Amino acid sequence: MTSKPIGVAVLGLGNVGSEVVRILTENAEDFEARIGAPLAIRGIAVRRVDGDRGVPAELLTDDPAELVGRDDVDIVVEVLGGIDIPRKLVLSALEKGKSVITANKALLAEYTGELADAAEKSRADLYFEAAVAGAIPVVRPLMQSLAGDRVNKVAGIVNGTTNFILSAMDETGADYAETLAEAGRLGYAEADPTADVEGYDAASKAAILASIAFHTRVTAGDVYREGISKITSDDLETAKSLDCTIKLLAICERIVTPKGKERISARVYPALVPLNHPLASVNGAFNAVVVEAEAAGRLMFYGQGAGGAPTASAVLGDLVMAARNKFYGGRGPLESKYAKLKVAPMGDILTRYYVSMQVADKPGVLATVAAEFSKRDVSISTVRQQGSGDGARLVVVTHLAADSALSDTVASLEQLDVVVHVASVLRLEGTTV
Repeated sequence: MTSKPIGVAVLGLGNVGSEVVRILTENAEDFEARIGAPLAIRGIAVRRVDGDRGVPAELLTDDPAELVGRDDVDIVVEVLGGIDIPRKLVLSALEKGKSVITANKALLAEYTGELADAAEKSRADLYFEAAVAGAIPVVRPLMQSLAGDRVNKVAGIVNGTTNFILSAMDETGADYAETLAEAGRLGYAEADPTADVEGYDAASKAAILASIAFHTRVTAGDVYREGISKITSDDLETAKSLDCTIKLLAICERIVTPKGKERISARVYPALVPLNHPLASVNGAFNAVVVEAEAAGRLMFYGQGAGGAPTASAVLGDLVMAARNKFYGGRGPLESKYAKLKVAPMGDILTRYYVSMQVADKPGVLATVAAEFSKRDVSISTVRQQGSGDGARLVVVTHLAADSALSDTVASLEQLDVVVHVASVLRLEGTTV
């Protein structure tokens, strides 16, 4: 006897939506066996229904609100992108008791609390594995596998576009603009790459990861953010000389203030990473996330972080879970926000700095520069002088210090007569000194 089909509405038919529909259709019998009931696609919302979209025309609609409200729809898959329209549709679905699977990190990073409240009130499921790191399972391990542990840090490379650009710059010696153009030609970078290269995409994902890992609501606005557009080929060459590479990192961790208060740090920026660190070898468009927990120790998740098929894999994993819950009468994990930890300002975080500056080629420059660090109790780890004359360059790497003190030091360096120009300021991660 065949069980009653579970109705699915798909919102969006781009790269991810197309793959979701294709895999669902081609593997219908497998999905039915895994779930206990068949999945039936009730409709697919698109902007325009004209043209050959590769799916039965009768499934297409340009009225997503009507599709979400249909009585024969049990689960809504949202892969539209954007915030305002998806927010209304997802809220509508949850308020009607329909389960929602979304890959929309920007939406979740802004409105995860509102959506979680709606899901809890109507006893609906809200799944979003695909919103962070594509096919890599990170959300579910944090929410379920490590639910009995204490997570202290989550750090990783969560944006494939920027990782491709930095990897290519490192390998070829090309500059940022040239490599960005190549990324666009190969389809790794959008026509407007701002969300990727300025760190907005990674900040959204960091907010989601921090919220889950530390049982606290964190939004994208809470995340300190810097992008990669100022990284130069010289920076990467200097990094090599320090046995490092440069990666755009999303870092979420528990910290304790000097007054003994527990806080959260959530930040995104390009950083020097030692070559012996596991994230240093993650190249191209791949993503990786390292989780540090008290009992489990260090765990690393690595794989395809974007793309139609990899992201669809994560969406479909969530869909199977939601459908099983519908069939058997269960529920997915609820939002955990009991800790309510405050997010520490960036200035309170202990970091290390790499500072590259063009300086005057004359005696006493090093002593003058070092004095500015000493005034703010910032200890210098290494100093390298490169070139001479108008090309004289000084590279300073510090020990751990408060980020505010390091920032003030850099600001003071730019006022010195012996410093022609502070060319680059990067943080150094993956060390403890």
